[in-house]
Amino acid sequence: MAFEPVKFFREVRSEVVKVTWPTRKETLVTTGLVFAMAALAALFFFLADQVIGIFVRLLFGVAG
Repeated sequence: MAFEPVKFFREVRSEVVKVTWPTRKETLVTTGLVFAMAALAALFFFLADQVIGIFVRLLFGVAG
């Protein structure tokens, strides 16, 4: 069974035509949600790090 590039690309093209591509609005909304969730996650981990840092400093007696 030999690889046939022409057949392969013909099949790829026929499959790409079947894909339901998102609209521009759907893409922008989804991108915005991804950035918002990334910002929320960053804020959560920043705050968690600060709180844990305070407890560690208190535990070791080096609090300001």
